[in-house]
This record gives sequence, structure tokens and C-alpha cells, in this order.
Amino acid sequence: MNERQCIGVVGGLGPYAGLDLVRKIFDRTRADHDQDHLPVMLYSFPGDIPVRPEFLLGLTRENPGEAIGDIMARMAEAGATIIGMPCNTAHSPRILDAALERLAATGRRVRFVHIIDAAVAHMLRMCAPGSRVGLMCTVATLRTRLYQDALEQAGLVPVIPDDEGCARVQDAISNREYGIKASSHPVSPEARDILCQAARGLAEKGVEAILLGCTEIPLALTESSLFGVPVVDATSVLAQALIRACDPEKLRFPE
Repeated sequence: MNERQCIGVVGGLGPYAGLDLVRKIFDRTRADHDQDHLPVMLYSFPGDIPVRPEFLLGLTRENPGEAIGDIMARMAEAGATIIGMPCNTAHSPRILDAALERLAATGRRVRFVHIIDAAVAHMLRMCAPGSRVGLMCTVATLRTRLYQDALEQAGLVPVIPDDEGCARVQDAISNREYGIKASSHPVSPEARDILCQAARGLAEKGVEAILLGCTEIPLALTESSLFGVPVVDATSVLAQALIRACDPEKLRFPE
């Protein structure tokens, strides 16, 4: 490569999701020594970024994309050439477009790796057309149909929990007492139990895979399969895609 490549991770969405992505980049990089690893920078300033779901649900007018774009711009100025963002909800065009506009204004050549595009491409590699794919994510991600539309356009059939189940998944993520955002390491037994129940419900609906479309959920559900159904972690898929974009030869587990 003529240009030194460096991966930038937009952290703070939430903070442990950023750490999880960086760890998974290291875990999936072919390296025998410290010097073999790819350059990675994590920019975690959670207090700078307004809450994403509230904006998407019309509860606030402050677009988080502007703060996210400023963070991307700072990473670009610091040398990041490839950027990933471990937050599915923030990939809503209303947020992401504003962020990428600010990044473009730097004039730097930076590639943004889209977590939903990467996850859906991965599902296509593992599932036949017409397969039923279980989806677990935030209420805001569901309401903006980020994954449903992308999966349907790819010829797959998204399957989600019922309304009560979706509300319970959201509670496992954001409850102030036991939610993953309140207790990320370790995740509370209550949050894990709720998510396991949601996964069981999807398995009982006959899905052929379960896609974890919120980067908080893999902090609780670390298994590669649940109830006999393969589990796909969008954070891991993003880690693979970032490594591939930076240097494909560094992939420890090529697809």
C-alpha cells in the first residue's frame, strides 16, 4: 500500500461497544508480534454525542450526526483512513448523512465502512435466498427499518419479536437499573435472561439465523449459536470488514 492505513473507531455509542469492536479487530487480525497488528484509534467521547433514539423518535431536535461527524473529522485529521462506527441506530440516514457531510468537509480521503451493509452481505454469504433471519435490535433501529429494508432488498426475510418482545429487548439494553448501558461489564443476569428469551422466541419462529443488530447485545450474548440457531454478531462482522478494508492479508479468519 502506498498510503499508511489506520482504522478509526467512533466510540462512546456506548463506550463498551467501542471497546468490544477494537478487541474484535485485534482478535481477528493475523499477528505474531505487537508490530504485526494494524494501527487502530478509538475516539470515545460519549458526553459529546446526543442520544440517538430520542432524535430518531422525534423527542429532540439535536442531530447526533453533527457531533459524530466532528469526531470522524478529528480522527481523519489524526491519520485515520478507514472509519467504523459500532452503533447500528446511528447508521440511520438522518444521522449518518450529517456525520459524513462533516467528514467530507475535511477534504481527507477516508473510507467509511457501513455496519449494516457489512452485516447483510455476511447474511447473504451464510443464508440461501428467502431465508428467515431473526433480528434483535433497538426500537429506534426497528422503527427506521434499517435492517428490515436492507434484508428484504437482499432477498432475505426479516423476523422480529412481537411488540412486547421488542420492548423487552429495548429494556435489556437501556433500563437504568439492569440494562446493558447501565451495567456493561459484567452484564446483569436480568438483561441476559431477557435477551435469551427473545432469542428463544425467534428460534421457535423457525429462523435460520439470528442477527444481533445492536452493538450492546453481543456484550450479553457471546455464543455463536443459541437454541440450535447460528448467531451473527454485527460488531464482529464490522471488525472483519474493517480489517479487510485496511489489509485483507491480515484477516485471521477469511470468509
